[in-house]
Amino acid sequence: MTFDLGVPLLVFGALPDRYRITVCAPEPGPVPTLDGFSLSVERGLEELDRFNTLVVPGYDLDRPLPTAALLALRRAHAAGVRMVSICSGVFALAEAGLLNGLTVTTHWRAADHLARGYPDVTVAPDVLYLDHGQILTSAGASAGIDLCLHVVRRDHGVAAANAAARLAVAAPHRVGGQSQYIKRSIPPTSGQSLARTRDWALRHLSEELPVRRLAKHAGLSERTFARRFVEEAGVSPTQWLLTARVDLAKHLLESCDYSIDEVARRTGLGTAANLRARFRKATAISPTAYRQTFSR
Repeated sequence: MTFDLGVPLLVFGALPDRYRITVCAPEPGPVPTLDGFSLSVERGLEELDRFNTLVVPGYDLDRPLPTAALLALRRAHAAGVRMVSICSGVFALAEAGLLNGLTVTTHWRAADHLARGYPDVTVAPDVLYLDHGQILTSAGASAGIDLCLHVVRRDHGVAAANAAARLAVAAPHRVGGQSQYIKRSIPPTSGQSLARTRDWALRHLSEELPVRRLAKHAGLSERTFARRFVEEAGVSPTQWLLTARVDLAKHLLESCDYSIDEVARRTGLGTAANLRARFRKATAISPTAYRQTFSR
């Protein structure tokens, strides 16, 4: 992924007096990218264990890693090299057996794939990056910028990180996590018997929707409705409604200039204080910060 490769080149390259950069590949020569062109790389993997920091960008997970790459990653890790992954680059570290017992992150769309493939690794899909000292992992794309700036901040302090951020035209430090970037977080359902009621509820989020009202719409007793709802949606009706309301709040904050009080009313969250509390718990940032980031 050329963007993932460009991120460390941009951030660390902004400080040539602090970092010297080398690009390596399992075999020197042309290296194909996922963007339709190839890169010419002159260095192999023989000297990875002599580096201070190794950054692994995202790559095509359908192509198995060369054995030489896995061996080189293990040698570098054993030598104490700091290992940084961007997006799906974490899969290379996992395949090399370097992440067992650690909590790591990756792009939220690949989180389940990583968790299923490597059960000894704990995956946190809702953070921008994680730092375990020698092992650092980031979410997709721009989260790599956040992590590389974090590395600069750790190595050389805030002033150096801010200087790199200015040259990259990036925020020196972003708040929140990946959850703010997931468009729809209502869990998928495994059944359709309550689909009509769920659709109706989504159209009436500004109203009070206790379980008894939802059950009445579905023509079921409250107990039967709650049990069947959990079977189909995997969460309780109350939790499902809260997630739907936060999703609607995201949409309104992105697309409208409503006040926070009005957003709270239209989403059924009642007060601005309740909206702020629920929104921050779900996304790790405030409604105002979300609007500043995503409003059109």
